Amino acid sequence: MPPADEAERWKWENAAAGAVAGFATVAALHPLDVVRTRFQVTDGRASHLPLYRNTAHAIYTIARTEGFKGLYSGFYPAVFGSTISWGLYFFFYSRAKQRYLTRNNEQLSPSYHLLSAAEAGVLVSLFTNPIWLVKTRMQLQTPHQDYRPYSGLYDALRTILKEEGWKGLYRGIGPSLLLVTHGAIQFTAYEELRKLATYMKGKGGKAKITEGDTLLNSFDYAALGASSKSFAILFTYPYQVVRSRLQQRPNIDGIPKYLDSWHVVKDTARFEGLGGFYRGITSNILKNIPASSITFVVYENVLHILKLNRRQS
Repeated sequence: MPPADEAERWKWENAAAGAVAGFATVAALHPLDVVRTRFQVTDGRASHLPLYRNTAHAIYTIARTEGFKGLYSGFYPAVFGSTISWGLYFFFYSRAKQRYLTRNNEQLSPSYHLLSAAEAGVLVSLFTNPIWLVKTRMQLQTPHQDYRPYSGLYDALRTILKEEGWKGLYRGIGPSLLLVTHGAIQFTAYEELRKLATYMKGKGGKAKITEGDTLLNSFDYAALGASSKSFAILFTYPYQVVRSRLQQRPNIDGIPKYLDSWHVVKDTARFEGLGGFYRGITSNILKNIPASSITFVVYENVLHILKLNRRQS
C-alpha cells in the first residue's frame, strides 16, 4: 500500500478507535457526570436544584426523587457528543502528529505533542459546543423547574435556536477553548509517560522506541490514562466550573444567570472563594480517573485490532 494511503487509513483507524472509546466511557460513568454538573452550578443562591452533601448523597437523592432517568439525564447528548468528540479528537490529533512527524522526520518532542493536542482540542470545541451545551442543560433539569424541559437533543437545539439564537448554542465557548489546555496537558503527559513505560519494558531500556509500539498491556494503558488525567484535572478544573455555570438555561424571562465568563469568575470568587472553583471535583475525579483509563484501554486495543485486520487483509 502506498505511504499516503497508509497514513490516511491510520487517521481513520484512530478516529474509529477514539469513537468506540468515547462511547464506552460515557455509558459506564454517566451518573457521576450528572452529579458533577449539578455540583458545579450549585453556588448557594436561588436554584431549582436540591443541595447535596456529597457524591453518594447526590446519587441517592437523584435516584429517589427522579428515578433511574434522572441519573441518566442528558445521556443521549453525552453519548453523541463524546463519541463524536473522541473520534474527532483522535483523528485531528493523529493527523497533526503525522504532519509534524513528516516535517521533522524523527520522534516527536513534548512540544509537538502539546501542539498537536491543542490543535485537535480547538477544532473539536468548535464542532461540538452546541452538543455539550444541551447535555449540561438536560443534566440540570429537575421536576421542580419553572420552564418546559427539553424532551431530547433535537428539541433542545430547536428551542435554543428559537429563544436565544445561534449565539445561544455557543454559550461557554470561551472556557471550552481554554479547556483545550486540559486535553493538551493530558495527551502530552500520556505520550511522555507512555514512552517512559515502553522504554522501561523494552528489553531493559535497550529497545528502540517508535511511534505505535505495542509493548504495553491494558493494565499499563489504564495506569497511564489515570495518571495523565490527574495532571490535567488539577490544572484546568476551574474552567469547567465556569463553563457549566455559563451554560445554564436562562430563567423564564430569558435572562441568563451569568452574562459572561468574567461575571462567573467575579461572583464565584466573591461569594464562594477559591473553593467555588472546585465544586464537584470529587465526583469529577471519581468519574474521570476511571473514565480516562477505560478510554485509553479501549482506544489502544481497538486500534491494535484494526491494525491487525489491516495487516491480514
